[in-house]
Amino acid sequence: MEDWQIDFEWVKLRNQLKDRFDKNELPDLNAVLFLMGIQILGRYKKEFTKEEKQDLMHISICELLTEEGYYTFEGRDQDGWPHFKALKPFETEGVKHQEAYLKRKIIKYFKNEQLLNHEEE
Repeated sequence: MEDWQIDFEWVKLRNQLKDRFDKNELPDLNAVLFLMGIQILGRYKKEFTKEEKQDLMHISICELLTEEGYYTFEGRDQDGWPHFKALKPFETEGVKHQEAYLKRKIIKYFKNEQLLNHEEE
């Protein structure tokens, strides 16, 4: 996927999430990772602690990087939270490249999980 296609798909995804959750602003990368974490966890509660929010974003990143062999899913704990084992370090050149990589993986995740509307491409 070319850079312009990633940018287009990313804006489209953010707009669909904004509309789905009836928000006034587009969600940023962290908000999308947080929402993914709730999806992966499989349950929602009205308030998450700051630590839980960080954990939700972390499990999203682990899920995204599992396909590339950076993590492996180990199972869920007694509270139902997924746990992953790091297999190799995730190394990309700078924050901009990391964000672009994650955006690509997030777009693919939402398409694979059929969580958003997608027109014929």
